[in-house]
Amino acid sequence: MSDPSHLKANRLAIEGGTPVRDTPLPWELPGAHFIGEEEKALVNQVIDARSPFRFYGLQALAMVDRLESEWCSTFGHKYALAVNSGSAALHIALCAFGIGPGDEVMVPGYMWVSCASAIVRTGAIPRLVDIDASFCIDPDDLERKIGPHTRAVLTVNMSGAMGRNDRIAAICRKHGLRLLEDCAQAIGASLNGRPSGSFGDIGIFSFQLNKNMTSGEGGLLVTEDEDLYKRCSALHDLGYARNDKGRLDPSDERYQFWGVGSRMSELSGAMALAQMRKVRKITGAMRDAKWKIREAIKAIPGIALRDIGDAAGDTGPFLISMYPNADICKRFTAALQAEGVRGPEGSLTCIPMSEWGMHWYFNIPSLVEKRSNARDGFPWTHPSNAFARDYSYRKGALPMCDALSERSALLSIASTLTARDVDDIIAAFRKVGAAFASREKLQS
Repeated sequence: MSDPSHLKANRLAIEGGTPVRDTPLPWELPGAHFIGEEEKALVNQVIDARSPFRFYGLQALAMVDRLESEWCSTFGHKYALAVNSGSAALHIALCAFGIGPGDEVMVPGYMWVSCASAIVRTGAIPRLVDIDASFCIDPDDLERKIGPHTRAVLTVNMSGAMGRNDRIAAICRKHGLRLLEDCAQAIGASLNGRPSGSFGDIGIFSFQLNKNMTSGEGGLLVTEDEDLYKRCSALHDLGYARNDKGRLDPSDERYQFWGVGSRMSELSGAMALAQMRKVRKITGAMRDAKWKIREAIKAIPGIALRDIGDAAGDTGPFLISMYPNADICKRFTAALQAEGVRGPEGSLTCIPMSEWGMHWYFNIPSLVEKRSNARDGFPWTHPSNAFARDYSYRKGALPMCDALSERSALLSIASTLTARDVDDIIAAFRKVGAAFASREKLQS
């Protein structure tokens, strides 16, 4: 005999009940959903002008210049420099600081592989720092680990929201350290009214497809320091400044380096410019949906939510929940997926964070094994880096980071969620939460 419909509706879908929804949620690609006529119009202008190179052309349109200028006026920075990726921006910034062999750069264990890569490729050593419930650098662990070889801190505003950047900046000032602020996942974020990227000596952003705005690939650096800006300008190009005709100008000895050829093209600049003009709308949509969900599920027994110091400054692309242990986390997330809280095939809409790949330090093989691009093992084998001989990057190095990676889950908040989508997500959390709470009570 079949179950009455109301009993089947209350039974978890993972156990044969009726799911809350049967339509996939939208892809978690914030800016991509907003690509439209504005991007097409600006890109077509560049194509019609036959001038895709930034510094000169048949009819140069200065799209990248306009992007940099509008970025500064929109977000309150003095200098901005567009580049071809956020990964390149990290490397350029560290080079502008003069980081190299004999130096260590502090970096959180929850990051992206590009952060570690940028440090290693300068010849310096990454020093892991634990995170706290903000899922960003724990300022207390940072200060404990600062030593004689520490030259800089790379703080990462992960998953759309900022950490304790005010405290981190104060620690850096106290110890005379450079601060690089990675805002790749936090374009448009702020902390108590102060924009992301303004706490450090340099801030970097990414326009890759998964970010709050996109040009497919691309990135940008910001700084309030003219000397750092000029250093970055030379480094991102061919090692020298450019004159007013867009030609290389090696006349100033202060800005003669080995450049990395990471200029942004006018095509990318045009698309990024159109997207930047929409970024408030994009992040506003994600933030509104996320915080409606957060408020509705915060009282569910057994669930804790990521600590976000300034809700108004959150950009909203991810909701992170925490559970008593890894087993409950995995089972709860699987139950949510069965209720229809999932995206199209191939997306990462709703997952345990143990499946979040190279965002965790111990999942980066080249870091764990101290691999090198060079035959001699540089930078790990460099004599000036002997101080780091016993540094370990294997799981177990950061207790809080390790624990959160196992008992936390990630829900991507698409920039086009409808009111029905939001209601369904809330209903699924409550349904699964009620079932889990009932069973825990019965077992106690």
